[in-house]
Amino acid sequence: MGELAVSATPEDELVSMGLGSCVGVALVDHDRTFAGLAHVMLPSANAAYSAPAKFADRAVPTLLACVERLGAQRERMVAVLAGGAQMFTGAKAGVAGLDLGARNEAAVRSALAELGIPVRAAATGGDRGRTVRVRVGEARVSVKEAGGVEVPLWHPHVHADDLVEAQ
Repeated sequence: MGELAVSATPEDELVSMGLGSCVGVALVDHDRTFAGLAHVMLPSANAAYSAPAKFADRAVPTLLACVERLGAQRERMVAVLAGGAQMFTGAKAGVAGLDLGARNEAAVRSALAELGIPVRAAATGGDRGRTVRVRVGEARVSVKEAGGVEVPLWHPHVHADDLVEAQ
């Protein structure tokens, strides 16, 4: 949690497990073998924290900078999101401000928009945890809900209608 990884090695697989209210942010250069993945825990940082991957407002630009250092081109970058679940149940579920998953997703989307990175696919919301996988050499992103099966979420050469819809 609160970490990021990047790769330009085709054989690598980047994985973020245990995404409850956290959001996994995958950045993929859809033309080349460059990818990155961050496990965002909270929407925004305060001055006391230095771990950039933990917070959406710091993780997204840091992840982009790391992937660009490998050689990725911003204009070829796309984002794929997973996680952002509502993990509170019962009376707390409807309380304003407690839906950390939705707040995390909104903060991630805002940071991506500021950088001009389009979100091409997302498996967010709901009430189940998820695992996201990025297969670097194939530029494939898949997701698995807790208790479910792994399903494709995004691939640059497959039309979105041909992918299994991930909830």
